[in-house]
Amino acid sequence: MGAGGVGNFENEDALDWVSELEHAKSSAFIAETLRVVTEGGDEYLDTNEARRALAAAEVVAALNQAGSPHLPVEVKQWISRHRVGSPSLTQLALKAIQRIATASELSELWDESERAGEWYEVLENLEARLGK
Repeated sequence: MGAGGVGNFENEDALDWVSELEHAKSSAFIAETLRVVTEGGDEYLDTNEARRALAAAEVVAALNQAGSPHLPVEVKQWISRHRVGSPSLTQLALKAIQRIATASELSELWDESERAGEWYEVLENLEARLGK
């Protein structure tokens, strides 16, 4: 797949989302990002929304003391100011990852790539850090 690496912050959509997170005053912004994915019903989930939700799920993992070593500095700074993790946010993140992995444009694109296995490993690692 072309635009970006397998990591959840290795693409412009996620980095744009991080820029928005810097101005968020609470975890409501994270929950809203995840709900776009989880409450979309059968609507087609595009790559932009999926990448933003994976970045949000990474922040949830970090709020639960299970952050990736690849967190952007801006995310680390936001987390240091907002210790707001919750079980409901964690469940929302897990639900979002499941939908992205099984029914999204992003998963379709990765399935066509030679690095699909690496991408799915990144998702499995994130799920494990979220307690699945």
